Amino acid sequence: MPSQTEKLNVAVLGLGYVGSVTAACLAATGHQVCGVDRDDHKVASLQRGDAPFYEPGLQELVQKNSAAGRLRGSSSTADALGDADVALVCVGTPSERNGNLGLDQLRRVTEEIAAVCRGRSKPLVVAIRSTVFPGTCEQVVIPALAGIDAVKVVANPEFMREGAAVKDFMQPALVVVGGHDSEAVKKTASLYAGLNVKASLVSLRTAEMIKYACNAFHAVKIGFANEIGALAEVLGVSPEEVMTTLCHDERLNISRAYMKPGFAFGGSCLPKDLRALEYRASRLDLELPLLESVLRSNQEHLDRATEAALDLGNVRLGVVGLAFKENTDDLRESPVVTMLESLIGKGREIRVYDPHIQMDSIYGSNRAYILNAIPHIGKLLTASFDEIGGWAQHLVLTQKPSAELSAQIRASGKPVLDVARGLA
Repeated sequence: MPSQTEKLNVAVLGLGYVGSVTAACLAATGHQVCGVDRDDHKVASLQRGDAPFYEPGLQELVQKNSAAGRLRGSSSTADALGDADVALVCVGTPSERNGNLGLDQLRRVTEEIAAVCRGRSKPLVVAIRSTVFPGTCEQVVIPALAGIDAVKVVANPEFMREGAAVKDFMQPALVVVGGHDSEAVKKTASLYAGLNVKASLVSLRTAEMIKYACNAFHAVKIGFANEIGALAEVLGVSPEEVMTTLCHDERLNISRAYMKPGFAFGGSCLPKDLRALEYRASRLDLELPLLESVLRSNQEHLDRATEAALDLGNVRLGVVGLAFKENTDDLRESPVVTMLESLIGKGREIRVYDPHIQMDSIYGSNRAYILNAIPHIGKLLTASFDEIGGWAQHLVLTQKPSAELSAQIRASGKPVLDVARGLA
């Protein structure tokens, strides 16, 4: 593969916002770039050193790198691919009427690449930069290029905002490349070696999925801020002051905290406070669809975990974890309690172990809550993991275990349904 300082010949297929900015920025970092499009206007613009549309900073990059001979346009895929080391596919994937992605342009370009590359001996990496759903490369792109050994496929999604695309490319927060062939992944990542970022090298489907995860997260953040702002305003509170203050907390709010798939949430705060927000908003005739959907989303997640446990069949289930999260003995609104109610109701044999919970030591509202939900909980709780590990045919892990407990779980040799995704 090329060294970090070696420059590559790059074909950029599709000269829309993503393709044009990608082509100009890669040329600016020293690569030899040919941009391809069926639109003669876009190609002619690039050939004479003009950006095909307005984007801050793009005209200057196109003009400078065209003059330096590092950037050119072409209407011929064959011309662009001739000496190319990497072909970046940047065609549009617009929404169809039913919301599905339209892949017509991707299929057309992939077929053009296949037609040009039959019999090719020089290695070529085809990097899908277009936004595509996980599995698209495996189901659409790779089959179209089957039998062409010189061509490898990777996914290399873009993370650029219109209006700030040049800055986002040249000062990236995230670069992702995924694929089955490690050398092809590394070669594509080397395109960005001159930028101040460490590329994330992942699986092919992860690379396709991460774009959706990022955009969905951005949308959720905007929706959340707007709904909190709307409620705050109706209550006579400054929306800007609320959200600005929220962002001061970089340990829990603007951070990695909670950003890991796991079990449903519970406890004495989150469910209660969400219900209170919903209630107050309803009394103010204010609809907050995003916030109102959170508890329902959490219940759906809990239902999926419960179904997965039921799908194990009529076996003895050892549930590890009873509190709503690890390192506490708080049972109030623990999703595990709800899961146990369903499993017991379906006739499953259950025993439970939680390192921080012994019936003799819990009292007050904590004790009342669990005895009201599961009156015979005392008969289900075991005092040690060894008791449950020896009895159970299958373990269900509902919270992240300590290193010591992880070792015990592994040593038991029992199969584990890890709904918490917490096993070290």
